[in-house]
Amino acid sequence: MMPAPIIGVVGLGTMGLGIAQVYAAAGFKVLATDAHEPARLNALARLRAALEPRVVKGAMTAAALEAIVANLHIVGSPEALGAANLIIEAILETLPAKQSLFAALEAVVSPETVLATNTSSLSVTAIAGGLKHPERVVGLHFFNPAPVMKLVELIAHPDTTKTALTLTRDVTETAGKIVIACPDRPGFIVNRCARPFYGEALALLDEGRSASDIDAAMLAAGYRIGPLSLIDLIGADINLAATESMQTAMHHPRYHVFTALKSQVAAGRLGRKSGQGFVFPDVPEAAPKDAADIALRIEATLANEAAWLLSEGGVTAEGIDKALKLGLNFPRGPFEAAALHGPAQVRMTLERLEAAAPSHLKTRYLPPSA
Repeated sequence: MMPAPIIGVVGLGTMGLGIAQVYAAAGFKVLATDAHEPARLNALARLRAALEPRVVKGAMTAAALEAIVANLHIVGSPEALGAANLIIEAILETLPAKQSLFAALEAVVSPETVLATNTSSLSVTAIAGGLKHPERVVGLHFFNPAPVMKLVELIAHPDTTKTALTLTRDVTETAGKIVIACPDRPGFIVNRCARPFYGEALALLDEGRSASDIDAAMLAAGYRIGPLSLIDLIGADINLAATESMQTAMHHPRYHVFTALKSQVAAGRLGRKSGQGFVFPDVPEAAPKDAADIALRIEATLANEAAWLLSEGGVTAEGIDKALKLGLNFPRGPFEAAALHGPAQVRMTLERLEAAAPSHLKTRYLPPSA
């Protein structure tokens, strides 16, 4: 029997420590490090603090906690990760930092060791560029909090080997995650296909609809949280950065950065973390009479974005639906929503929106076949 793979993790912030916990809880030996010494020194204490409430609640035994902690080994530097078969980086979200780290790791690991990036916004192809063995680089995008969220996006670039993808998928599925393959394109699946959920709500806001009406309509349609309340939860500044990143990468009105979002950030109304958002600290009131029309509009644009991604290849309709449901707790995926409304209804909605769109939003609602 082959020995179990050893997992390496670089970066022990909230995300990196969470990723380390995921694999340690599955019984893998995990070697982890961080350039910031205090993060290394307090990592095990932070892991214990995260797990102890579960022991108190009876959701985990004290022995299970000790087993997880025992599987996590903190090392002094990336150079101490030579024994790892799969190394996942969760460091600063800049291309030079990730390229520099992977170049350093290449000097100490075997050519077969897989290097995985947890990037949420950078090109995996670009991260692999310049390495001696770019074929062993994959994207492995966890969602926060990593121990709780089931979805992990697995991204191959054109040179990634099947062996690297198989190892990464196998160990991550063994750790209890649902792994969905997606293309190396801006936003991957979830962050790209979610843009209309926020964007069309902001368009409605621009047209004079209240934040309460918009969110209440989506709650009435079965969503656990409305789009503007979700911006309040995530942080308007975070949502703005993600939207601007997509607009810079894609240069299309589907990713238009609405003034309402920029104004919210400029005014410091970031949502829950600032105490004031689009909706927060209030909650949506009763759904308006045209709630079904609002939900149809937002779901039609979600379906359109999903259709654009599907048309570009490298992903399936089923994968997109599953990713949106797992990654954002949507009650249905965009293709399921389109089937619910009927293709003709979705098409007519998009045609009506395109006909009425102001000049700066023209082509926003065109389908991929247009």
